[in-house]
Amino acid sequence: MTLLTMGVEEEFLLVDGVSRRPADRAPSVIAAAAAELGPQVQAEFFTAQVEVCTEPVAATDALRAELARLRRAAVAAAGASGCRLVATGTPVVPPVQPLTVTDTDRYRRMARKFAAYVGEYDGLVCGCHVHVGSIDRACALALANHMRPWLPVLQSLTGNSPFCLGRDTGFESWRFKTFARWPTVGPAPVLRENQYEARVGALVARRVLMDRRMVYWYARPSEHVPTLEIRVPDSNADLDTVVLVAALVRGLAQSLRAEGAEERPPPRAPNRLLRCAHELAASQGLTGWGLDPVSGEQLPAGVLVDRLVARAAPGLEAAGDLPLVAELLARLRRNGSGASRQRAVLRRTGRLTEVVDALAATTEAV
Repeated sequence: MTLLTMGVEEEFLLVDGVSRRPADRAPSVIAAAAAELGPQVQAEFFTAQVEVCTEPVAATDALRAELARLRRAAVAAAGASGCRLVATGTPVVPPVQPLTVTDTDRYRRMARKFAAYVGEYDGLVCGCHVHVGSIDRACALALANHMRPWLPVLQSLTGNSPFCLGRDTGFESWRFKTFARWPTVGPAPVLRENQYEARVGALVARRVLMDRRMVYWYARPSEHVPTLEIRVPDSNADLDTVVLVAALVRGLAQSLRAEGAEERPPPRAPNRLLRCAHELAASQGLTGWGLDPVSGEQLPAGVLVDRLVARAAPGLEAAGDLPLVAELLARLRRNGSGASRQRAVLRRTGRLTEVVDALAATTEAV
């Protein structure tokens, strides 16, 4: 079977070089970075954010090189505007002024229509979205149906947002809680293509969503490229974590692709259990407890991660990624999650500004 390609979208926070608070400088940063990156650097909902998007690649080393190239260009552009690029799911040092919505027609309309969901000080979140393709919509939905029970496990690896408004939330991923304000954020329902079109059309027609691009399920067919998009990970400063998750997503998709193509029924994972599994993953991360949303069994998160790797192994082997995934996963377990590393800096220094500096330094170290 043809090897699926991978692509990654990374959302970054811009912070002021002195205060380390969110900095509304995306227009100048994007203009500077676009000289090298063109449309691969883009605006996000708030002007204290930028996004970079890789091209689709087949090889994991090519993905890593592409991610590093994009980060270097964005880091340089941020520095030219007196700020730093930080990969974190939520701001560590909170803003002292209301966040500014990016001045485009779509974002202005979203801010008006969904004002109840747009936090003035705590609504900014940064995610890392992994695409696998090139596949049509029917194939993307079949893959999403089979992958949904595994997405909480991926989430447990990527928590990197323990702080909100300058306080420790107790979560590995507070982004999970903040972003959940928005409609449709959560596990994707099990849908075939005709059902998907009817469901999304109804959500837009009833004005639950402003447009189709506002489908925020954790796994969705992309509206602009022929891929399945996985949307659970936080933005992570450690590039190894990003590469690990992308390889696991592609390996799992490659392994499960035949089941979707043969129209085998996906595992029965009730929405209630899936939501509990995601809540546990966002709260406890890699070293706590997790939930198998098919059996309902509570297990150490590490056991669920090992099961994920075993399920993805055929796809990882087909791509030549199994040794790399084993190495990167061992490193993650040894060094700790992004959230645990943020907390370690705070314990050591007692200053949130030092946490920001450590995140920025790791983001820049590519």
